[in-house]
Amino acid sequence: MTRQQERPGAERWVPEDAGVGDLRAASESCRGCELWQDATQVVFSAGHPGARLMLVGEQPGEHEDRVGEPFVGPAGQVLEDALDAAGIGRRDVYLTNAVKHFRFEPRGKRRIHMKPTTAHVVACHPWLQAEVEAVRPRLIVAMGATAARSVLGRPVTIGEERGVLLAPQGLAVDQALVTAHPSSLLRMRDADERRAARRAFVADLRAAAELAGVS
Repeated sequence: MTRQQERPGAERWVPEDAGVGDLRAASESCRGCELWQDATQVVFSAGHPGARLMLVGEQPGEHEDRVGEPFVGPAGQVLEDALDAAGIGRRDVYLTNAVKHFRFEPRGKRRIHMKPTTAHVVACHPWLQAEVEAVRPRLIVAMGATAARSVLGRPVTIGEERGVLLAPQGLAVDQALVTAHPSSLLRMRDADERRAARRAFVADLRAAAELAGVS
């Protein structure tokens, strides 16, 4: 049975046995859910296609939707700084999201981020499947509850399962870790709390790099 027969949502647009470049090109035509209608464009992935670490976030935000690349906004800067602090090089990282289109609520001229539903995560999951098959990372880091839901195939409470080596569901990789999404650090108003959260985030990335054999 093919992926197209197994999964609803984006399966009609996901090419079989494709590399990252072909997947990215095909994703521009995806109509697996309604989010494409209002988003500026699909935001697929960035990073090295042979990376040992795959980092999965929730969805593109306002900046990413405009630029067409993941993690180019404020949360992306938090992530970049944390990767540097953890000693992880860019060739060792592949960045993507569980959902490839920006979900938002318009308020006047502003677009307010809205969390993807489980239906959106399920609809977009064939893309993540295909990315894992193309990249073959040694380990996935799921950043935030939405990413963890996509990677593990079940609801996840980050505080309860953070730092525990887990088994992904339906993906061609044996191990995963969950951690906070970098945007959560931006929402912390207390400076001490924010610094502690950043240390924990860097520690999670460093542990993931060690497990994946990233020097």
